Amino acid sequence: MSEEKINPAELELREKVVHIRRVAKVTKGGKRFHFTVLAVVGNSDGIVGAGLGKSNEVPDAVRKAVEKAKKALIRVPRNGSTIPHGVRTQYVSSQIMLLPASQGTGVIAGGAVRAVIELAGIHDVLSKVVGSRNPLNVVMAVVQGLSELQVPEEVAKTRNKEIKDLDLPGYYDLAR
Repeated sequence: MSEEKINPAELELREKVVHIRRVAKVTKGGKRFHFTVLAVVGNSDGIVGAGLGKSNEVPDAVRKAVEKAKKALIRVPRNGSTIPHGVRTQYVSSQIMLLPASQGTGVIAGGAVRAVIELAGIHDVLSKVVGSRNPLNVVMAVVQGLSELQVPEEVAKTRNKEIKDLDLPGYYDLAR
């Protein structure tokens, strides 16, 4: 995929807080609480990013998470309302499987996966999480999986071939 910079100021990004975790540090004077927030931002039209923010207060942590997510935006290739092909990714101990689905299927996914997929603008997809269901690992695995997606035009260009010469199982409508 071409590495182009995405300017978040030019986009109408929506944000969603996926997970808020309270972390306690025990001292002799008692417990000190800090918060970590996992947020996802996207424009529902092929651009999405995720970030983790930490602070002593929840609103500050949310702000930091959203800022980091805006700096980590990726462009997601789509085939109509679904993804161009299936992908399986692993991040730490979470494995994610994303499969294209026919139109009208909807987003078959759990909470953390659903947040990323919907903000990316994908309306029909099947997903499965194997291993750890830690929201941080799941979201990062989904973002990594979406960044690995390629459309047939990109594959043909990198291999110096025509689209019709490619033997790509799982791609839809190669004749375009």
